[in-house]
Amino acid sequence: KEFLVEISGTTVTVTCPLEGVEDIKWDPAQATGTDDKRKYILVEHDSSPVTLSCSAGGEKHELYLNAKVCANCEELDALTVTGIIAADLLITLGVLILVYYCSRDRKGRGSSSSAPRPRGQKTQRPPPVPNPDYEPIRKGQREVYAGLESRGF
Repeated sequence: KEFLVEISGTTVTVTCPLEGVEDIKWDPAQATGTDDKRKYILVEHDSSPVTLSCSAGGEKHELYLNAKVCANCEELDALTVTGIIAADLLITLGVLILVYYCSRDRKGRGSSSSAPRPRGQKTQRPPPVPNPDYEPIRKGQREVYAGLESRGF
């Protein structure tokens, strides 16, 4: 048999697996009194690990409790989580389809300006003006560069 642990907010209730026994002793001693001696209630539990044991006669059961609790937590069942995930996927799929159909109609259009530009030939720009300090060497005009001779290193 196993312990039954119930968590609600910061209150933890542990039920001892011993059945049909009236005189159950808890270790550490029970802080809050209940009508049912099988239940051990931890009020304002701080999520710290604790070792509990319940015993009656010669039979003893121990439990290491490492329960994480918080005051503002909500427990969701599996059906709720599945519904949230399915709804999220359907909404995402709907947005994808909407974007696809809205963008599909705009493929053939050009720009959305009011006056369309003429689509004539593109005019070419003339080449840049050369710098007069660097003139190319032409055949027959070597006298400009006659003073420059290659040097052997």
